[in-house]
Amino acid sequence: MNPQWLSDPELQSALHTLRHHLPTARPRVAMLLGSGWGGVTAHIEQPHRIPYAQLPGFPQPSVAGHAADVLVGRLGPHEVAVLTGRKHTYETGDPSAMKLPLRVLRAWGCEVLVQTNAAGSLRADLPPGSLMALSDHINLPQRSPLIGEAGNERFVSMVNAYDADLRTQARQLAQAAGHTLHEGVYVWFVGPQFETPAEIRLAQRLGGDAVGMSTVPETLIARHAGMRVLALSLITNMGAGLSDENLSHDHTLAQAQAASQRACEVLCHIVRHLLL
Repeated sequence: MNPQWLSDPELQSALHTLRHHLPTARPRVAMLLGSGWGGVTAHIEQPHRIPYAQLPGFPQPSVAGHAADVLVGRLGPHEVAVLTGRKHTYETGDPSAMKLPLRVLRAWGCEVLVQTNAAGSLRADLPPGSLMALSDHINLPQRSPLIGEAGNERFVSMVNAYDADLRTQARQLAQAAGHTLHEGVYVWFVGPQFETPAEIRLAQRLGGDAVGMSTVPETLIARHAGMRVLALSLITNMGAGLSDENLSHDHTLAQAQAASQRACEVLCHIVRHLLL
C-alpha cells in the first residue's frame, strides 16, 4: 500500500525534476551533510549537481556552513544522492523543514539515509575531533515533524532508529582503516542558543553522550518513510561547563573544519564498503 504522502503534488513535481535531469540515476543511499562534512562532496564520483532552488518545496538553509544542492554520483559501488545542507528547526521553529527533500529521495529509491552533524561532547573520553555513531537519541523538546500526518501511518516505532547492522558495519570498517568510531546517545536541543551548564548536566543524567541542534527530526522523517538510518557526529567541543571553551557558531565551524578532512574520508570509506 502506498503511503499518503507519495501523492503530494509538490513531492511529485520535485521528483519529476530529478528524473528529468538524471533519467538513468537510481540512487539507493541518501546522505545529509551537517557542519564540517561538506568535504564529502569532493569524494563523489561522476557528480551531477542540482540546486535546491530548482526543486519545488526544497528549503533554502540560512546557516553558514550549509550548502543547498542535491549532488548525485557514486561512492564505490553505491549510487548516492547527497543533500549538501539542511534547514534547522531553529531557523523557523518548524521541525519538518527537511520532510519533503527526504521523502523525494525515498520516492526516488533511496533505502538508507546517512546523516551527519557537528555535536558537543558530554564525555571526557569523547574529546573534540572524535567521531561518534549515534546508537539512539533523546528528543528532549518532544517536537515532531510527524504531527498532522494522517491515519495510523503516523505511529512509527523508534526501536532501532539508528540501524544496528549499519552501525556495526561502520564501526568495523572505521577500525579496519585505523580509526576509532565511538557510539553514543545524541540529545537534541532546538537551539539556536547553546545549552547552559545545567542543561548539559541534565543531558548527562538522562544518559546522553553528545548534544546538538539537528538530526532527530530527519531521523523521524526517514523512519516514517521506511528508511534505515546511519548517523555520525563530528565532536567539535565539550558541552558548556565541561571545559573553558567559549562556545559560538564560529567556534563550532572552526573546530569542525580542523577535523573535517579525516571525518569525511572515514565516512566515505564506510559508505563505499557498506553492505546494504
